[in-house]
Amino acid sequence: MTVMEQRGAYRPTPPPAWQPRTDPAPLLPDAEPFRVLGTEAAAQADPELLRRLYAQLVLGRRYNAQATALTKQGRLAVYPSSTGQEACEVAAALALEDRDWLFPSYRDTLAVVARGVDPVEALTLLRGDWHTGYDPYEHRVAPLCTPLATQLPHAVGLAHAARLKGDDVVALAMVGDGGTSEGDFHEALNFAAVWQAPVVFFVQNNGFAISVPLAKQTAAPSLAHKAVGYGMPGRLVDGNDAAAVHEVLSEAVRRAREGGGPTLVEAVTYRIEAHTNADDATRYRGDAEVETWREHDPILLLERELTARGLLDDDARQTARDAAETMAADLRARMNQDPVLDPADLFAHVYAEDTPQLREQRALLRAELDAEQEGGH
Repeated sequence: MTVMEQRGAYRPTPPPAWQPRTDPAPLLPDAEPFRVLGTEAAAQADPELLRRLYAQLVLGRRYNAQATALTKQGRLAVYPSSTGQEACEVAAALALEDRDWLFPSYRDTLAVVARGVDPVEALTLLRGDWHTGYDPYEHRVAPLCTPLATQLPHAVGLAHAARLKGDDVVALAMVGDGGTSEGDFHEALNFAAVWQAPVVFFVQNNGFAISVPLAKQTAAPSLAHKAVGYGMPGRLVDGNDAAAVHEVLSEAVRRAREGGGPTLVEAVTYRIEAHTNADDATRYRGDAEVETWREHDPILLLERELTARGLLDDDARQTARDAAETMAADLRARMNQDPVLDPADLFAHVYAEDTPQLREQRALLRAELDAEQEGGH
Protein backbone atom coordinates (compact mmCIF):
# COMPACT_ATOMS: atom_id res chain seq x y z
CA MET A 1 0.00 0.00 0.00
CA THR A 2 1.35 3.40 -0.98
CA VAL A 3 1.63 6.35 1.39
CA MET A 4 -1.21 8.09 -0.47
CA GLU A 5 -3.39 4.99 -0.20
CA GLN A 6 -2.65 4.80 3.50
CA ARG A 7 -3.62 8.42 3.92
CA GLY A 8 -6.77 7.92 1.88
CA ALA A 9 -7.78 5.00 4.05
CA TYR A 10 -7.43 7.00 7.25
CA ARG A 11 -10.77 8.26 8.55
CA PRO A 12 -10.58 9.95 11.95
CA THR A 13 -13.43 9.10 14.26
CA PRO A 14 -15.13 12.23 15.58
CA PRO A 15 -16.00 12.49 19.26
CA PRO A 16 -19.51 11.28 20.23
CA ALA A 17 -20.88 14.80 20.60
CA TRP A 18 -19.97 15.72 17.00
CA GLN A 19 -22.79 16.30 14.54
CA PRO A 20 -23.20 18.32 11.37
CA ARG A 21 -24.09 21.93 12.07
CA THR A 22 -26.21 22.16 8.95
CA ASP A 23 -27.91 19.59 6.75
CA PRO A 24 -26.15 20.11 3.41
CA ALA A 25 -28.99 18.79 1.24
CA PRO A 26 -31.17 21.95 1.22
CA LEU A 27 -28.10 24.07 0.43
CA LEU A 28 -27.19 22.23 -2.77
CA PRO A 29 -28.19 23.80 -6.10
CA ASP A 30 -30.32 22.04 -8.69
CA ALA A 31 -28.51 19.85 -11.18
CA GLU A 32 -29.63 22.06 -14.08
CA PRO A 33 -29.95 25.86 -14.25
CA PHE A 34 -33.40 27.12 -13.28
CA ARG A 35 -35.45 28.39 -16.23
CA VAL A 36 -38.76 30.15 -16.73
CA LEU A 37 -38.97 31.20 -20.37
CA GLY A 38 -40.08 28.37 -22.61
CA THR A 39 -41.42 26.33 -19.70
CA GLU A 40 -44.83 25.94 -18.06
CA ALA A 41 -43.72 28.38 -15.36
CA ALA A 42 -43.66 31.19 -17.92
CA ALA A 43 -47.47 31.30 -17.96
CA GLN A 44 -47.37 32.42 -14.32
CA ALA A 45 -44.89 35.24 -14.92
CA ASP A 46 -46.20 38.78 -14.43
CA PRO A 47 -46.83 40.34 -17.87
CA GLU A 48 -45.89 43.82 -16.71
CA LEU A 49 -42.62 42.53 -15.28
CA LEU A 50 -41.81 40.76 -18.55
CA ARG A 51 -42.52 43.94 -20.54
CA ARG A 52 -40.35 45.97 -18.21
CA LEU A 53 -37.53 43.45 -18.45
CA TYR A 54 -37.78 43.50 -22.25
CA ALA A 55 -37.64 47.29 -22.47
CA GLN A 56 -34.60 47.35 -20.18
CA LEU A 57 -32.86 44.58 -22.16
CA VAL A 58 -33.28 46.47 -25.43
CA LEU A 59 -32.05 49.65 -23.76
CA GLY A 60 -29.11 47.78 -22.28
CA ARG A 61 -28.06 46.20 -25.58
CA ARG A 62 -28.01 49.64 -27.20
CA TYR A 63 -26.12 51.08 -24.24
CA ASN A 64 -23.42 48.44 -24.59
CA ALA A 65 -23.12 49.10 -28.33
CA GLN A 66 -22.88 52.87 -27.85
CA ALA A 67 -20.32 52.62 -25.03
CA THR A 68 -18.21 50.28 -27.17
CA ALA A 69 -18.33 52.77 -30.05
CA LEU A 70 -17.29 55.59 -27.73
CA THR A 71 -14.27 53.53 -26.73
CA LYS A 72 -13.23 53.16 -30.36
CA GLN A 73 -13.63 56.92 -30.79
CA GLY A 74 -11.32 57.62 -27.86
CA ARG A 75 -14.05 58.99 -25.61
CA LEU A 76 -13.61 56.13 -23.15
CA ALA A 77 -10.32 54.66 -22.01
CA VAL A 78 -11.82 51.18 -21.75
CA TYR A 79 -15.22 49.51 -21.74
CA PRO A 80 -15.91 45.96 -20.51
CA SER A 81 -19.06 45.13 -22.46
CA SER A 82 -21.86 43.06 -20.94
CA THR A 83 -23.42 42.23 -24.31
CA GLY A 84 -25.07 38.83 -23.94
CA GLN A 85 -25.29 39.27 -20.16
CA GLU A 86 -27.98 41.96 -20.14
CA ALA A 87 -30.51 39.69 -18.43
CA CYS A 88 -28.21 39.39 -15.41
CA GLU A 89 -27.50 43.12 -15.32
CA VAL A 90 -31.12 44.25 -15.56
CA ALA A 91 -32.54 41.59 -13.24
CA ALA A 92 -29.99 42.43 -10.55
CA ALA A 93 -31.07 46.07 -10.53
CA LEU A 94 -34.80 45.34 -10.63
CA ALA A 95 -34.69 42.73 -7.87
CA LEU A 96 -33.69 45.36 -5.29
CA GLU A 97 -35.78 47.85 -3.33
CA ASP A 98 -34.79 51.52 -3.25
CA ARG A 99 -33.31 51.11 0.25
CA ASP A 100 -31.04 48.22 -0.77
CA TRP A 101 -27.45 48.48 -1.99
CA LEU A 102 -25.85 47.25 -5.21
CA PHE A 103 -22.13 46.41 -5.25
CA PRO A 104 -21.05 46.15 -8.91
CA SER A 105 -17.87 44.97 -10.58
CA TYR A 106 -16.25 46.82 -13.48
CA ARG A 107 -18.42 44.96 -16.04
CA ASP A 108 -21.68 45.91 -14.37
CA THR A 109 -22.09 49.44 -15.72
CA LEU A 110 -25.43 48.45 -17.22
CA ALA A 111 -26.73 47.29 -13.83
CA VAL A 112 -25.65 50.64 -12.40
CA VAL A 113 -27.60 52.48 -15.11
CA ALA A 114 -30.64 50.23 -14.65
CA ARG A 115 -30.48 51.12 -10.96
CA GLY A 116 -31.02 54.78 -11.91
CA VAL A 117 -27.53 56.25 -12.18
CA ASP A 118 -27.05 58.74 -15.01
CA PRO A 119 -25.46 56.90 -18.00
CA VAL A 120 -22.70 59.49 -18.36
CA GLU A 121 -21.88 59.46 -14.64
CA ALA A 122 -21.75 55.65 -14.75
CA LEU A 123 -19.02 55.88 -17.40
CA THR A 124 -16.93 58.53 -15.65
CA LEU A 125 -14.54 55.99 -14.11
CA LEU A 126 -14.01 54.30 -17.48
CA ARG A 127 -13.37 57.71 -19.01
CA GLY A 128 -10.65 58.36 -16.45
CA ASP A 129 -12.17 61.54 -15.02
CA TRP A 130 -13.15 60.39 -11.51
CA HIS A 131 -12.77 57.28 -9.44
CA THR A 132 -16.54 56.92 -9.26
CA GLY A 133 -18.37 59.75 -10.99
CA TYR A 134 -21.66 59.38 -9.15
CA ASP A 135 -22.84 59.75 -5.57
CA PRO A 136 -23.03 56.20 -4.15
CA TYR A 137 -25.46 57.27 -1.43
CA GLU A 138 -27.97 58.84 -3.82
CA HIS A 139 -28.73 55.60 -5.65
CA ARG A 140 -27.33 53.14 -3.09
CA VAL A 141 -24.78 51.92 -5.63
CA ALA A 142 -21.19 51.33 -4.53
CA PRO A 143 -18.37 52.45 -6.86
CA LEU A 144 -17.63 50.24 -9.85
CA CYS A 145 -14.95 47.87 -8.60
CA THR A 146 -11.98 47.15 -10.86
CA PRO A 147 -9.94 44.87 -8.52
CA LEU A 148 -11.47 41.41 -8.61
CA ALA A 149 -13.90 40.58 -5.79
CA THR A 150 -12.77 43.30 -3.36
CA GLN A 151 -16.32 44.68 -3.32
CA LEU A 152 -17.65 41.46 -1.76
CA PRO A 153 -16.31 42.00 1.78
CA HIS A 154 -17.54 45.60 1.53
CA ALA A 155 -21.04 44.34 0.75
CA VAL A 156 -20.91 41.97 3.72
CA GLY A 157 -19.75 44.75 6.01
CA LEU A 158 -22.54 47.08 4.94
CA ALA A 159 -25.19 44.36 5.22
CA HIS A 160 -23.97 43.26 8.65
CA ALA A 161 -23.85 46.86 9.88
CA ALA A 162 -27.38 47.49 8.58
CA ARG A 163 -28.68 44.49 10.49
CA LEU A 164 -26.95 45.60 13.68
CA LYS A 165 -28.58 49.03 13.29
CA GLY A 166 -31.98 47.47 12.64
CA ASP A 167 -32.16 48.79 9.07
CA ASP A 168 -34.23 46.76 6.62
CA VAL A 169 -31.47 46.68 3.99
CA VAL A 170 -30.08 43.97 1.69
CA ALA A 171 -26.79 44.16 -0.24
CA LEU A 172 -26.45 42.46 -3.63
CA ALA A 173 -22.84 41.94 -4.71
CA MET A 174 -22.03 41.13 -8.34
CA VAL A 175 -18.88 39.28 -9.38
CA GLY A 176 -17.61 37.34 -12.36
CA ASP A 177 -16.52 33.72 -12.44
CA GLY A 178 -12.89 34.86 -12.33
CA GLY A 179 -13.57 36.70 -9.09
CA THR A 180 -14.52 33.44 -7.37
CA SER A 181 -10.84 32.43 -7.54
CA GLU A 182 -9.86 35.37 -5.33
CA GLY A 183 -9.34 35.23 -1.59
CA ASP A 184 -11.83 38.07 -1.07
CA PHE A 185 -14.56 35.76 -2.38
CA HIS A 186 -13.79 33.16 0.27
CA GLU A 187 -13.53 35.70 3.07
CA ALA A 188 -16.75 37.45 2.13
CA LEU A 189 -18.82 34.26 1.93
CA ASN A 190 -17.37 32.90 5.15
CA PHE A 191 -18.07 36.07 7.14
CA ALA A 192 -21.52 36.47 5.60
CA ALA A 193 -22.54 32.94 6.52
CA VAL A 194 -21.17 33.12 10.07
CA TRP A 195 -22.83 36.48 10.68
CA GLN A 196 -25.96 35.54 8.70
CA ALA A 197 -25.62 38.89 6.95
CA PRO A 198 -28.44 39.97 4.59
CA VAL A 199 -26.37 39.80 1.42
CA VAL A 200 -26.79 38.09 -1.95
CA PHE A 201 -23.70 37.04 -3.91
CA PHE A 202 -24.44 37.06 -7.63
CA VAL A 203 -21.88 35.32 -9.85
CA GLN A 204 -22.14 35.94 -13.58
CA ASN A 205 -20.41 32.89 -15.03
CA ASN A 206 -19.73 34.06 -18.58
CA GLY A 207 -17.29 31.26 -19.34
CA PHE A 208 -13.99 33.09 -19.17
CA ALA A 209 -11.82 35.07 -16.78
CA ILE A 210 -10.34 37.14 -19.62
CA SER A 211 -8.93 34.16 -21.54
CA VAL A 212 -9.00 31.50 -18.81
CA PRO A 213 -11.95 29.09 -19.17
CA LEU A 214 -13.90 28.04 -16.12
CA ALA A 215 -12.56 24.46 -16.27
CA LYS A 216 -9.08 25.82 -15.50
CA GLN A 217 -10.33 27.77 -12.49
CA THR A 218 -12.31 25.20 -10.53
CA ALA A 219 -13.12 21.49 -10.41
CA ALA A 220 -16.42 22.09 -8.62
CA PRO A 221 -19.60 20.76 -10.29
CA SER A 222 -20.74 24.40 -10.48
CA LEU A 223 -19.81 27.65 -8.79
CA ALA A 224 -23.15 27.48 -6.97
CA HIS A 225 -21.92 24.30 -5.29
CA LYS A 226 -19.31 26.35 -3.44
CA ALA A 227 -22.11 27.73 -1.26
CA VAL A 228 -22.52 24.53 0.75
CA GLY A 229 -18.96 24.77 2.01
CA TYR A 230 -19.84 28.04 3.70
CA GLY A 231 -23.24 26.98 5.01
CA MET A 232 -25.48 28.96 2.69
CA PRO A 233 -27.85 27.97 -0.14
CA GLY A 234 -26.53 27.82 -3.69
CA ARG A 235 -28.79 28.55 -6.66
CA LEU A 236 -28.04 27.83 -10.30
CA VAL A 237 -29.96 29.81 -12.92
CA ASP A 238 -29.97 30.32 -16.68
CA GLY A 239 -28.33 33.75 -16.87
CA ASN A 240 -29.89 34.54 -20.26
CA ASP A 241 -33.42 33.95 -18.98
CA ALA A 242 -34.34 37.38 -17.59
CA ALA A 243 -37.49 36.12 -15.87
CA ALA A 244 -35.64 33.27 -14.16
CA VAL A 245 -32.77 35.47 -12.99
CA HIS A 246 -35.22 38.03 -11.60
CA GLU A 247 -37.20 35.33 -9.76
CA VAL A 248 -34.13 33.68 -8.21
CA LEU A 249 -32.55 36.98 -7.16
CA SER A 250 -35.84 38.33 -5.79
CA GLU A 251 -36.27 35.17 -3.73
CA ALA A 252 -32.71 35.46 -2.40
CA VAL A 253 -33.21 39.15 -1.54
CA ARG A 254 -36.48 38.35 0.22
CA ARG A 255 -34.84 35.53 2.18
CA ALA A 256 -32.02 37.82 3.27
CA ARG A 257 -34.44 40.57 4.31
CA GLU A 258 -36.43 38.14 6.43
CA GLY A 259 -33.33 37.06 8.37
CA GLY A 260 -32.52 33.91 6.39
CA GLY A 261 -28.93 34.94 5.73
CA PRO A 262 -26.87 35.01 2.53
CA THR A 263 -27.35 33.15 -0.75
CA LEU A 264 -24.89 32.40 -3.55
CA VAL A 265 -26.49 32.61 -7.00
CA GLU A 266 -24.64 31.49 -10.12
CA ALA A 267 -26.02 32.66 -13.46
CA VAL A 268 -24.75 30.69 -16.45
CA THR A 269 -24.36 33.20 -19.27
CA TYR A 270 -21.85 34.18 -21.96
CA ARG A 271 -19.72 37.18 -22.85
CA ILE A 272 -20.39 37.79 -26.55
CA GLU A 273 -17.89 40.61 -26.92
CA ALA A 274 -14.22 40.56 -25.99
CA HIS A 275 -13.17 41.04 -22.37
CA THR A 276 -12.48 44.71 -23.14
CA ASN A 277 -11.43 46.70 -26.19
CA ALA A 278 -7.83 45.68 -25.33
CA ASP A 279 -8.61 41.95 -25.68
CA ASP A 280 -8.48 39.70 -28.75
CA ALA A 281 -11.04 37.00 -27.94
CA THR A 282 -10.30 35.05 -31.15
CA ARG A 283 -7.08 33.85 -29.54
CA TYR A 284 -8.91 31.65 -27.06
CA ARG A 285 -12.37 30.86 -28.49
CA GLY A 286 -13.88 30.12 -31.89
CA ASP A 287 -16.66 31.84 -33.81
CA ALA A 288 -18.82 28.71 -33.71
CA GLU A 289 -18.95 28.85 -29.91
CA VAL A 290 -20.01 32.49 -29.95
CA GLU A 291 -22.69 31.86 -32.59
CA THR A 292 -24.14 29.02 -30.54
CA TRP A 293 -24.67 31.41 -27.65
CA ARG A 294 -26.22 34.02 -29.95
CA GLU A 295 -29.07 31.56 -30.45
CA HIS A 296 -29.62 31.73 -26.69
CA ASP A 297 -29.65 35.52 -26.67
CA PRO A 298 -31.56 37.02 -23.69
CA ILE A 299 -33.52 39.47 -25.85
CA LEU A 300 -34.46 36.75 -28.33
CA LEU A 301 -35.64 34.42 -25.55
CA LEU A 302 -37.86 37.08 -24.01
CA GLU A 303 -39.20 38.25 -27.37
CA ARG A 304 -40.33 34.70 -28.17
CA GLU A 305 -42.15 34.40 -24.86
CA LEU A 306 -43.83 37.80 -25.09
CA THR A 307 -44.88 37.23 -28.70
CA ALA A 308 -46.27 33.77 -27.96
CA ARG A 309 -48.40 35.23 -25.15
CA GLY A 310 -49.59 38.15 -27.25
CA LEU A 311 -47.77 40.64 -25.04
CA LEU A 312 -45.47 42.11 -27.69
CA ASP A 313 -46.34 43.46 -31.13
CA ASP A 314 -44.44 45.47 -33.74
CA ASP A 315 -45.46 48.78 -32.18
CA ALA A 316 -44.16 47.73 -28.77
CA ARG A 317 -40.90 46.54 -30.30
CA GLN A 318 -40.45 49.86 -32.08
CA THR A 319 -41.25 51.81 -28.93
CA ALA A 320 -38.49 49.96 -27.07
CA ARG A 321 -36.03 50.56 -29.90
CA ASP A 322 -36.93 54.25 -30.14
CA ALA A 323 -36.36 54.70 -26.41
CA ALA A 324 -32.98 52.97 -26.74
CA GLU A 325 -31.96 55.21 -29.65
CA THR A 326 -32.97 58.33 -27.73
CA MET A 327 -30.81 57.22 -24.82
CA ALA A 328 -27.88 56.43 -27.13
CA ALA A 329 -28.11 59.80 -28.89
CA ASP A 330 -28.11 61.65 -25.57
CA LEU A 331 -25.20 59.58 -24.29
CA ARG A 332 -23.25 60.16 -27.50
CA ALA A 333 -23.84 63.93 -27.47
CA ARG A 334 -22.88 64.37 -23.83
CA MET A 335 -19.83 62.11 -24.01
CA ASN A 336 -18.56 64.05 -27.04
CA GLN A 337 -18.31 67.18 -24.91
CA ASP A 338 -14.90 67.67 -23.37
CA PRO A 339 -15.20 67.59 -19.58
CA VAL A 340 -14.23 70.65 -17.58
CA LEU A 341 -11.74 69.42 -15.00
CA ASP A 342 -10.23 71.23 -12.03
CA PRO A 343 -6.80 69.86 -11.02
CA ALA A 344 -7.64 70.72 -7.40
CA ASP A 345 -10.24 67.96 -7.50
CA LEU A 346 -7.35 65.55 -7.04
CA PHE A 347 -7.57 66.36 -3.36
CA ALA A 348 -11.34 66.21 -3.03
CA HIS A 349 -13.08 63.28 -1.32
CA VAL A 350 -9.80 61.66 -0.23
CA TYR A 351 -10.63 61.94 3.48
CA ALA A 352 -13.69 63.18 5.33
CA GLU A 353 -11.51 66.02 6.61
CA ASP A 354 -8.39 67.39 4.94
CA THR A 355 -5.07 66.30 6.42
CA PRO A 356 -2.14 68.72 6.75
CA GLN A 357 -0.39 66.86 3.94
CA LEU A 358 -3.34 67.31 1.60
CA ARG A 359 -3.55 71.01 2.35
CA GLU A 360 0.16 71.36 1.69
CA GLN A 361 -0.04 69.45 -1.59
CA ARG A 362 -3.05 71.46 -2.74
CA ALA A 363 -1.22 74.72 -2.02
CA LEU A 364 1.86 73.53 -3.94
CA LEU A 365 -0.23 72.57 -6.96
CA ARG A 366 -2.09 75.86 -6.90
CA ALA A 367 1.22 77.78 -6.75
CA GLU A 368 2.55 75.83 -9.73
CA LEU A 369 -0.62 76.46 -11.75
CA ASP A 370 -0.57 80.16 -10.90
CA ALA A 371 3.08 80.44 -11.88
CA GLU A 372 2.40 78.63 -15.15
CA GLN A 373 -0.48 80.95 -15.92
CA GLU A 374 1.58 84.07 -15.19
CA GLY A 375 4.38 82.74 -17.36
CA GLY A 376 1.96 82.19 -20.19
CA HIS A 377 1.00 85.86 -20.13
